[in-house]
Amino acid sequence: MALKFDKLDFAVICALALAVVAYLKLDVLKELFAADDSALAVQSSSRDIVEVLRENKKDYLVVYASQTGTGEDYAKKFAKELAAKYSLNVMCVDVENYDFDNLNSLPKDVIVSFFVSTYGEGDLPDGGLEFEEWLQVLEEGDLGNVRYTMFGLGNSTYEFYNGAAEKTQKLLKQAGARMLGTFGKADDGAGTTDEDYMAWKDDILEELKDALALHEKEVSFISSYEYKVLPQDLMGSISLGEPNSQYLPGKTLAKKENMQLGPFDATHPYVAPITSTKELFKKKDRNCIHVEFDLSGSNLKYSTGDHLGVWPSNPDEKVEKFLTTFGLDPTTIFDLKPKDITIKPPFPVPTTIGAAVRYYLEISGPVSRQVIGSLLQYVTEEQLKERLQALSKNKEKYAKEITSKCMDLADALLYLSSGKKWTQVPWEFLIETVPHMQPRYYSISSSSSSDKQTVHITAVVENYPNPEVSSLGPVTGVTTNLLRHIHLTRTKEDIAASSLPVHYNLAGPRDLYQNYKLPVHVRRSTFRLPSNPSTPVIMVGPGTGVAPFRGFIRERISFLKNQENVKLGKHLLFYGCRDDADFLYHDEWPVYAKELGSSFELMVAYSRIPNKKKVYVQDHLLERENEVLELINKGAFIYVCGDAKGMSQDVHRTLIDILRRGKNISEEESSEILKQFKTTGKYQEDVW
Repeated sequence: MALKFDKLDFAVICALALAVVAYLKLDVLKELFAADDSALAVQSSSRDIVEVLRENKKDYLVVYASQTGTGEDYAKKFAKELAAKYSLNVMCVDVENYDFDNLNSLPKDVIVSFFVSTYGEGDLPDGGLEFEEWLQVLEEGDLGNVRYTMFGLGNSTYEFYNGAAEKTQKLLKQAGARMLGTFGKADDGAGTTDEDYMAWKDDILEELKDALALHEKEVSFISSYEYKVLPQDLMGSISLGEPNSQYLPGKTLAKKENMQLGPFDATHPYVAPITSTKELFKKKDRNCIHVEFDLSGSNLKYSTGDHLGVWPSNPDEKVEKFLTTFGLDPTTIFDLKPKDITIKPPFPVPTTIGAAVRYYLEISGPVSRQVIGSLLQYVTEEQLKERLQALSKNKEKYAKEITSKCMDLADALLYLSSGKKWTQVPWEFLIETVPHMQPRYYSISSSSSSDKQTVHITAVVENYPNPEVSSLGPVTGVTTNLLRHIHLTRTKEDIAASSLPVHYNLAGPRDLYQNYKLPVHVRRSTFRLPSNPSTPVIMVGPGTGVAPFRGFIRERISFLKNQENVKLGKHLLFYGCRDDADFLYHDEWPVYAKELGSSFELMVAYSRIPNKKKVYVQDHLLERENEVLELINKGAFIYVCGDAKGMSQDVHRTLIDILRRGKNISEEESSEILKQFKTTGKYQEDVW
């Protein structure tokens, strides 16, 4: 007689089977759950910064406000050095995760080091806004017990250079807090962030040694985590490079195939299908990829002018070189258990070394002089040690030998050791020393009104010969080459004949990205069209700087289609490119002009037409000087997008000249007018 099972019987049998498996794997499961509890402890503990510091017996506090992760990296780097050199018990935290109401009750021998990144028009990062609001209501003397240091991260090409750190320092000072040492200011615009940090750090460490009577010891790496290698039979349940734990088997990927659960944000991206790609350049020596992501089903919303964060991975060639350089086995499964509740693992664990290198570590970026110095502890060969020591202490020599050659960490170390592997460097050291992979942000080139379910980006592919050492291969952008690889595969082009310099695993962890998907999230921006459609608009965007303006124009077309008897203000777009071969969206602009009529006009500046004078966007601004001035007098909004180092400054100077001549005022007065425009949002920049 055949046995018959109903649904309840089947469920009971499954439960018993799982119980048996759980019993057999009890020790391993205990370790995994313990690691999870440690990682989450910081969320369930007190938000009072002083209470947490006392509970964990910390004697130094490092606080960061970071938008893209750079400020966080430097804060953690500083905290690690304090702990290693002076045996301090350092607590390094994100300003967003704690309340500071009782900051003045810090023990008198505890100093706070702030790392503050500037975002937008001199603003604190999103996570620091609550902290800023708290500072603004403080009165004189409220922080009289607090001693602090300040390091700001900014870009001198922006009007409000290091504005967030300046604002924070001013409010701290008003409340009675006392700053030690110099006010450190990193300048990404000059490309000197790392050297600025090194100079500030050397000064601050001397100040701290005096203030806290510290005694320096020989630096040796001490991990913040308990590192454990796990058995291979756990491969089915660990992270293999997923963006976060919600994408692990049994979590977000619910019963319905490929179902994802939101909300989606900067910590939990949406794995979006790529529905369309297009090569925009007509020459084979350069590439620019137009990419469209499908957001339907995600409930993700964006506004025209926002940014899209794309989560990349490292290419096969870079991953293989990194693993080989350090003698790492990519199949090794490991776990990281934080040694105290004020820290959490840097990426989803348990995972494999191969997944961490491909998806979680920034192995392709420039290597800092401080990292080279920190590797001295693992070098026994005297000649190599002397070479590293000389480089780590001489920024000019380091710039000439390493930075100018566009070397990443593996490149630099193999160069310094004449090709000998660095198997003596612990994997745990690399986890905490190599910066962690960050999303790349692109100006959205679509309109939220006309393209509700899709979001478009425009990316020039970074791929050019190494300026110093051809044997190292070309310098390549991580995300832009990934987008091109996807485009070539989607369009079934011959990749071998395409001169694609690097190649990627397009399927992603557990095939999460198969059929052309990538994790994305929307970052809000203040880059917005005026709410009144009759307000004139002046747009300046050479190269991919035209991306948000494509979105602006599509937005205006959509608006007109849904409104009656509305007259648009004049929309002038000054666009610059080399020649017709790299004229972005060449075929679209005549269509837009037909739709908008006399309210839209495009001026194109060509800078590389053979046997012709180079023309830039600022030249066309001067040609239309009278009209530009007239529109400004009528209340025009001015938008500039693109290169921060040259173009935006040239445009700014040109506008100053136009105002100076047109209004018959001094250069200082015209400069002040533009500054007021920026403060009120009438002059907006989206530059990099």
